[in-house]
Amino acid sequence: MSSDAEADADGFFETVSVGDRTVTQGRTITEADVTNFAGVSGDFNHLHTDGARMEDSTFGERIAHGMLVLSAGTGLIWQSRSTLERESVVAFYGLDDLRFTAPTFIGDTIHVEREVLETERTPDAPGTGTVRYRVDVCKDDETTVLTCEMTSLLE
Repeated sequence: MSSDAEADADGFFETVSVGDRTVTQGRTITEADVTNFAGVSGDFNHLHTDGARMEDSTFGERIAHGMLVLSAGTGLIWQSRSTLERESVVAFYGLDDLRFTAPTFIGDTIHVEREVLETERTPDAPGTGTVRYRVDVCKDDETTVLTCEMTSLLE
């Protein structure tokens, strides 16, 4: 994507092109993340909270909540944005085709790979337009654990 200096006064939307790709830094999913997410969400499913029961499961151990992985992914995206892009975000506009394609375990490090699929001007909505991204959350071994399309409303 273009740098802040290349952007015109209309905001970040004007700098985005179909095919633009970004890769975020990594983040390790911790025991504290899973415990805290269970408390915040109220999701105490044994898949995430019962180590003894999960030893004999298909996974062999507890797995992180899919929605925790999604949330951590959106945080990684936010952290990777330029100042101009952050200031141009009007709203998170939608999520489509979300799939959890592999488990994420405590101790796995994830990163996000994002590609611009479409830009569309939205004259009747706040901001300048929408940007639709393909988002893949991947582990360090390049296993994709989550895939979806996210849309942001931008200036």
